[in-house]
Amino acid sequence: MLLLVGLSAALATAFVHFGVRIPGHSIVRAVFPMALGLAVAPRRLAGSVMGAGSMVGVTVLSLGGFATFGIGALVSLFLSGPLLDIALWNAKRGGRVYLGFALCGLGSNLAAFGTRGGIKLLGLDHAGGRPLMAWLPEAAFTYALCGVLAGLLSAAVWFQWTSRQGSRKEREPAA
Repeated sequence: MLLLVGLSAALATAFVHFGVRIPGHSIVRAVFPMALGLAVAPRRLAGSVMGAGSMVGVTVLSLGGFATFGIGALVSLFLSGPLLDIALWNAKRGGRVYLGFALCGLGSNLAAFGTRGGIKLLGLDHAGGRPLMAWLPEAAFTYALCGVLAGLLSAAVWFQWTSRQGSRKEREPAA
């Protein structure tokens, strides 16, 4: 199941487009499905398993010619799972889970920002992209903000949903 969640994160990264032109927003497409995976199957190294599933998905989609991925989106997609494992190692519930997700989103997106900025600095960015000096002032802020917000949003949606599902099961009489 966790491998399928990783694959769904790769599919979301490839095919779900929000139509916003904010640098760093694609982190939502990686963290949101992985948060669902952790909410449904909270296991040690679950994030890394989902990260491996996303790598398989990206490989199949790329080699099959079905999708192309930006370098920043790939970095955040591949790092989100392992960073979730690290950030949530001892977090069980409450504020520590939210903090862990926020730190994961931040760390993952800062790595993507550094990679994307490095590519731009070397002049290897695609021809239609903004030049480094036009991109940098906005991206330095938006990558960090999008990372934190993606982590918090993902934790809020999926962990609230699963806690409500669990409380319903406790109230329902056994059949």
